[in-house]
Amino acid sequence: MIVSTDDTARSGGPEKLLSPVLSAFWDQPESWTLDTYRAHGGYRGLRKALDMEPDDVIAYVKDSGLRGRGGAGFPTGMKWQFIPQGDGKPHYLVVNADESEPGTCKDIPLLYANPHSLIEGIVIACHAIRSAHAFIYLRGEVVPVLRRLHAAVAEAYAAGFLGKDALGPGKDLQVTVHAGAGAYICGEETALLDSLEGRRGQPRLRPPFPAIAGLYASPTVVNNVESIASVPAIIDRGKDWFKSMGSEKSPGFTLYSLSGHVARPGQYEAPLGITLRELLELSGGMRPGHRLKFWTPGGSSTPMFTDEHLDVPLDYEGVGAAGSMLGTKALQCFDETTCVVRAVTRWTEFYAHESCGKCTPCREGTYWLVQLLRDIEAGKGRPDDLDKLADIADNINGKSFCALGDGAASPIFSSLKYFRAEYEQHITGRGCPFDPAKSTVWADDDSNASVEVKA
Repeated sequence: MIVSTDDTARSGGPEKLLSPVLSAFWDQPESWTLDTYRAHGGYRGLRKALDMEPDDVIAYVKDSGLRGRGGAGFPTGMKWQFIPQGDGKPHYLVVNADESEPGTCKDIPLLYANPHSLIEGIVIACHAIRSAHAFIYLRGEVVPVLRRLHAAVAEAYAAGFLGKDALGPGKDLQVTVHAGAGAYICGEETALLDSLEGRRGQPRLRPPFPAIAGLYASPTVVNNVESIASVPAIIDRGKDWFKSMGSEKSPGFTLYSLSGHVARPGQYEAPLGITLRELLELSGGMRPGHRLKFWTPGGSSTPMFTDEHLDVPLDYEGVGAAGSMLGTKALQCFDETTCVVRAVTRWTEFYAHESCGKCTPCREGTYWLVQLLRDIEAGKGRPDDLDKLADIADNINGKSFCALGDGAASPIFSSLKYFRAEYEQHITGRGCPFDPAKSTVWADDDSNASVEVKA
């Protein structure tokens, strides 16, 4: 993991592009403890927020331009604003920490190294939406993170940031950490709510939306970990400071998860709008002797890019205009040794396996996509299979209950757009021309001592 510090960000060279906030002290001893967090200004934003009226906090976050860091980039303050007031119902905050998409890996290290940033954000958000109970839905497989999160919540209770009178006299706040059972579909917010209620995690038909009838049929805000963890710094340092970074419509800092065939994979915290070319300079480029072939801007569910897109601004508008989605900023980089057909097949197998089966387009469509892709990869495909792939993907895209179907269709469409000739080569050549042994990320090799930045 790459850890960036304030000193690093102020120094010369490409490191000046970094903006460490959430990751500012990940390299400190026991960074996850309350003492370390408070030593770096933790819970200052909470004190300021509690001195503000709840509606003023919502307006402040809305004016800052903070957008959801979980995928679609919906304005966070606006989401809070949708919660009806004076309705006599309990309000809930649910933090979606069910991170499980291939390539997506920012929330887990954030919770592991700096869980109190999330807890402080939760208290501020609950004050804003007038909630007395928050839930953190964490992926159950990450047991070390679960233990660390439980310990951080216990510290916050002991310090009075949670529990009795946490939001003011007579205003208690409870936080429940819930461990999921490893279903990717529970990353979809309404399936997550069903899972929290003890039912099988499946997407709900909307409307009603969670803001009106969410958890236990009450008004609920569902936010990503990074979205909530970013709020304390905005309240503490000011919305103008936050808007000084990034672009006009996509302000602020964010975590970019760089993985794959790069020299130094890890988390790079930078302003929105940085490019992959700049991030590769920070990470030492592709592995020595190789060049970038294709990459995902926001995880496997977003349409892939090629080396032609190195200078696309990595913000919501820039990536969208180029034909993809910023998503979770999971930048998976693959070099020329990687078979596109193999990569897309593995992703599609994941989506077929994780489909909840509720709707026909996704349940049946992902199954048949896998059958066609496996045949093509094995050299058993036929020329008309490519049109079948596109047709099935089209019958899934926009026609399923939730975004899982769209995510399964995205790599199909984009890979056929940029690498159709490679698919045809598998069909005409009766097999995959790539050696899988050469596309694995290299391990210990003294020749990697000097790393060349190579696009």
